[in-house]
Amino acid sequence: MEGLPQVSHPDLLVGLNTADDAGVFRISDDVALIQTVDFFTPIVDDPYAYGQIAAANSLSDVYAMGGRPITALNICGFPSDDVEPEIIALVLKGAQEKVAESGAVLVGGHSVEDVEPKFGLSVTGIIHPDKVKTNAGAQVGDRLVLTKPLGTGLMSDAYQNDEIDEEALQSAVDSMARLNRVAAEQMVAFGAHGCTDVTGFGLMGHGLEMAEASGVGFRIRSQDVPHFDLAMKIAEEREGGGLRRNRAARGDRVRFSESIDQPMQRLLFDPQTSGGLLIALASDAVDGLLGALTSEGIQACDIGDVVAEHPGEIEVVK
Repeated sequence: MEGLPQVSHPDLLVGLNTADDAGVFRISDDVALIQTVDFFTPIVDDPYAYGQIAAANSLSDVYAMGGRPITALNICGFPSDDVEPEIIALVLKGAQEKVAESGAVLVGGHSVEDVEPKFGLSVTGIIHPDKVKTNAGAQVGDRLVLTKPLGTGLMSDAYQNDEIDEEALQSAVDSMARLNRVAAEQMVAFGAHGCTDVTGFGLMGHGLEMAEASGVGFRIRSQDVPHFDLAMKIAEEREGGGLRRNRAARGDRVRFSESIDQPMQRLLFDPQTSGGLLIALASDAVDGLLGALTSEGIQACDIGDVVAEHPGEIEVVK
């Protein structure tokens, strides 16, 4: 995108010039639109679960901005000769149920012939222009809260390579299919300063985007980072291609203390699908947020601090 001209408009509140999760455009003094799109190839065999995960992943971009999704459009690419209509119907059913759970309305979509299945949503949300949460809002002295465990990338990769079975993958599927709606509502209620969702670039990649945009440094406590036990076991053996690319692209801006072993380092770079929210908020609000999320059955953890040192970088300690 380096050759593209920068887009500017007095009502464009969040656009292409940042690494935020969605675009935000003001349409009145009280309402701004949040717009996002996301789709990907199947990471599970169950078409219904695939639809759920893809929808939850797409909706998450709106939640990361602190907004409320209102409409969604299906984006479908399927090889019609190889995928039966009943399978496509299950994908759409899973997605539609997640859209309904979010409170948004599915208003249509578009499909194309493709050699490999692809599915996702274009989502529109709303928010007050003065209440947008961006990845540039983290402040020195804030604490960092993560709302889902890491490791879905490692587990999905192991499943696709027949190293684990469907039953072993189920905990990751449940996590990926869970909406970030409650986490977003609670972070807004407790006055979060900034937020991003953790997806393909992993915790380190999205954390670096947030630290850089905010002009601060992050200090992450590895022992407090939630993760799937099975993912850690897989990380002891190997890493996938997406994980390696994440580390190659951003590893030079992450400082690991000598006590952080390779499996943990791999886990922190693991690409997530429909991961949790990474929230920066005042230290005196953390206990209240964690209590509210725990009461809703959300495994959220205080994983670190926002610091003035090493801006645009992450330090990982034990």
